[in-house]
Amino acid sequence: MGLSLAAYAGAALAEIAGCFAVWAWWRLGASALWLVPGALSLGAFAWLLALTPVEAAGRSYAVYGGVYVAASLLWLWAVEGVRPDRWDMGGAALVLAGAAVILWAPRG
Repeated sequence: MGLSLAAYAGAALAEIAGCFAVWAWWRLGASALWLVPGALSLGAFAWLLALTPVEAAGRSYAVYGGVYVAASLLWLWAVEGVRPDRWDMGGAALVLAGAAVILWAPRG
């Protein structure tokens, strides 16, 4: 379980950082050199997501979606300085609950 959560968290950080690099270049006027670490970060995202111990890619992506929403709100707060409101937090709780059901549901 620890590796799974670490892989999902690492994937979220890598994807958000990679996408933010493109955002910074495209929308904030940052140097095109931002695209290099951005591309590397997006590559790390794909690699980390492939490490998750889920038997089907689509299920892994579905679980990751919940983690991504929560991580995006942390990024919003930590990097962009915008504090998530109660609706953000409630939505994140809902998607994380859904991700937990998908990840830990008994199958067989």
